[in-house]
Amino acid sequence: MTRTLDLTDPATGEVFGTSPIAEQSEVDMALESAAQAFAIWRRSTPAQRQLALLKIADTLEARASEFADLEVRETGKIRSVVLDEEIPECVSALRFFAGAARHLEGTAAGEYTPGHTSVIRREPVGVCAQIAPWNYPLMMAVWKIAPALAAGNTVVLKPAETTPSTAVLLARIAAEFLPPGAFTVLTGDRDTGRALVRHPATDLVSITGSTRAGIDVATVAAADLKRTHLELGGNAPLLVFPDADLAEAVEGIVGAAFYNAGQDCTAGSRVLVHESIHDDFVASLAKAASAQTPGVDYGPLNSAAQFSRVEDLIARLPSHARIETGGTRYSSRGFYFSPTVISGVRQDDEIVQEEIFGPVITVQSFSDEAAAVALANDVPYGLASSVWTKDLAVAARVTAELNFGCVWVNTHGPLVAEMPHGGFAHSGHGKDLSTYAFTEYTRVKHVMTRFA
Repeated sequence: MTRTLDLTDPATGEVFGTSPIAEQSEVDMALESAAQAFAIWRRSTPAQRQLALLKIADTLEARASEFADLEVRETGKIRSVVLDEEIPECVSALRFFAGAARHLEGTAAGEYTPGHTSVIRREPVGVCAQIAPWNYPLMMAVWKIAPALAAGNTVVLKPAETTPSTAVLLARIAAEFLPPGAFTVLTGDRDTGRALVRHPATDLVSITGSTRAGIDVATVAAADLKRTHLELGGNAPLLVFPDADLAEAVEGIVGAAFYNAGQDCTAGSRVLVHESIHDDFVASLAKAASAQTPGVDYGPLNSAAQFSRVEDLIARLPSHARIETGGTRYSSRGFYFSPTVISGVRQDDEIVQEEIFGPVITVQSFSDEAAAVALANDVPYGLASSVWTKDLAVAARVTAELNFGCVWVNTHGPLVAEMPHGGFAHSGHGKDLSTYAFTEYTRVKHVMTRFA
């Protein structure tokens, strides 16, 4: 009998269905099929790959409501946000990588030793095992498959246990335009993911998830020296200087912190504000946060486990921390958590050092520019950050010193397909989006020809 996982609607807390757990035989079959498809897909022309991705994008766009229904049921997200923001970004990424398929840059051929011509070939890596997270199930699936397929690789994707449906639908529509086995979705649990990683047919492993999950993947992959692409946790600092437009900063930070209920690796959860404006800023931030309504402005946390994790972090707050607003369950139904602002925290507090992944903002004060940078960088993560100031000199100095893969100035959160997304340290390595992501899924070969 096939083992299954329960699927729960996080807006109600009620089980509405099940998802099968792929067995080892199904993992073997999917990866062997992907290896066979790679022999075909790698030889397709860039124009053929572009056309396939464009058709997938067009079909996704045409069936946006169907995708939104599945996404909302499994994540509890605000439907208008999924339709108006997330699905258009998925379509945009597919179309970007469709174009990138025909624009792979390389070193010009040349003679670097007498009588010999050298050429650099960029080739697909092979079979890619990809593991997607639950916070953006469809978007992260697209971010993974689009560059891999554009470069000529084949893919076996495992969605998160709680949010498999949009990935399954994506694979079904993609099957109309790709060779059989070029893109397969396997549902399952952590053991399914480990089986994908350690399988001898897997050439590259990509995961978006927690740092713990990334370390697990990297450890298993290292046994066979597989290439890895790790987009992991984040703990973004937002540095607010006294000359910033404070009303604009408050509005931007609230949006960055509570979007998707704070379940975002770039979430603006760690505010650092100059001591001269600290008290007024905290008051304004708490007022703006308390005006956010769960279920209207953002959805629930993804699961009972994630809800308990956030609740436990709040329960373990040290005595010097002060909850300015929120800090509690919002509704007795579902996994909604109230918008929360906490002041008085210190750098070594757990809630400062750890990724929260919930609608929670912590606030610390700093005395000067150097102190702000030191506090910002003093966490294990290095994914995203932002600087709020009108002083271009401050912005230039601070952005250069922040140890994060993305730094925004006077905004926090916008991403575009043309620019890379990825971090340093415990936030992993490798890039999503942009041509940098495209080249992640290629290998470099030097071909030298001797001529008389």
